[in-house]
Amino acid sequence: MKPFVRDTLERQRLRLHELDALLSAPDATDDLDRFRQLTREHADTDAVVQPFLRYLQRETELHDAHAMAGDADPELAALAQAEIASAQAELDALDAELQALLLPKDPDDERHAFLEIRAGTGGDEAALFAGDLARMYTRYAERQGWRVETLSESPSELGGYKELVLRIAGHRAYGRLRFESGGHRVQRVPATESQGRIHTSACTVAVMPEPDEAAAITLNPADLRIDTFRASGAGGQHINKTDSAVRVVHLPTGIVAECQDGRSQHSNKAKALQVLQARIQEKERSERAAKEAAERKGLIGSGDRSDRIRTYNFPQGRLTDHRINLTLYKLLQVMEGDLDEVIHALQLARGAELMAELETSANDARFGALA
Repeated sequence: MKPFVRDTLERQRLRLHELDALLSAPDATDDLDRFRQLTREHADTDAVVQPFLRYLQRETELHDAHAMAGDADPELAALAQAEIASAQAELDALDAELQALLLPKDPDDERHAFLEIRAGTGGDEAALFAGDLARMYTRYAERQGWRVETLSESPSELGGYKELVLRIAGHRAYGRLRFESGGHRVQRVPATESQGRIHTSACTVAVMPEPDEAAAITLNPADLRIDTFRASGAGGQHINKTDSAVRVVHLPTGIVAECQDGRSQHSNKAKALQVLQARIQEKERSERAAKEAAERKGLIGSGDRSDRIRTYNFPQGRLTDHRINLTLYKLLQVMEGDLDEVIHALQLARGAELMAELETSANDARFGALA
């Protein structure tokens, strides 16, 4: 275990003792707001300290097993070697768990997500690829037990989409999909290519957390222009005969959102406002990330649309994520929604980044105290 991790966990253990004393004091419930705050902190701290106590216990048992491994009795020595292997395996697992528990939590990770796909360079082939990406994410969502809802779509004449906005509702949907934002490039022979030449096309993906209701009402009505229009595409007679689709423009930023999926104009307006709020928040987040990137370029990147994050090479059956140098030769499975390996690798890389930042901060604080 890294020294700064152990130091941090020791501080958490001391804090848990302090919280125990504060919560057991006779006047603990006099201030109910403070009591609830302390109770939440106690639960969060205890969730970290309990695995640490187990780690310390196994560490002692490993030390004892090493001492017993040199015993003259072959049977005892063999038992000690088995205990050493078992204890070390559990210590490694607990070390990884504790490091994950110490990482800063992003509250948005728990939210539902808006996933936006736009065809880029490549014309009709880019639109077809946008359709393939939509299918890939939909299949992945189905594997997770999430619900997928189309909010707006602009179909291409030959299939696929010029633009598509999905709402993905499920536990930690944003947390698992957040690193999909950026440029996706495809290399393959288009169905319309008569000479078998490989073409390169691109799409951009943006993943945004769905704002909560409190955040959604912060939009100033004076800053909005709301238009209604007749929806296009599939949906039956009703959707094509009424002006139920809604487009909302945020005048200060020029950001636009629309929804045409629902039958009700009221429902579409509410969904469009949610997408608009998510896009405004994403713009602010991107600006902050760009500012931070100017000082320190992270491995995962800012999630900006201009970042080319991944290449899908169909002739070679290869997927490459350029941010973490991950290459998988299982492209067809990935396109069917088997994204677990990619997403897990990205989460591990981000965790390593955050842990490195924590270690740097801890070292800076230690050197500052010594100065």
